[in-house]
Amino acid sequence: MKYTKHVFICNNQRKEGERICCGDAHGMELVASFKKQIKDKGLHVEIRAQRTGCLDICEMGPSIVVYPEGVFYGKVQLADVAEIVEEHLVKNIPVERLRLNFKA
Repeated sequence: MKYTKHVFICNNQRKEGERICCGDAHGMELVASFKKQIKDKGLHVEIRAQRTGCLDICEMGPSIVVYPEGVFYGKVQLADVAEIVEEHLVKNIPVERLRLNFKA
């Protein structure tokens, strides 16, 4: 099945005392919230949300990335999920206040 958008939510877990990780900062709750809101809007046939391993931007986490655009978001909180779903996934307008811009 091909999806029009794919949301990857970092859920990485590290040993205590190592580099910070997104999974410790409500990673699974973010996954559940994205999945629920996508399903509640009837978008689950065309948009998929799932957990993923490290996106290697740990200090900016919790982080997610939306494909095919390749838009990264950082410091994502549970309160931000509805806005990302409505603005980015439904209206195709990235949420600039959470967007991470990487310079080459």
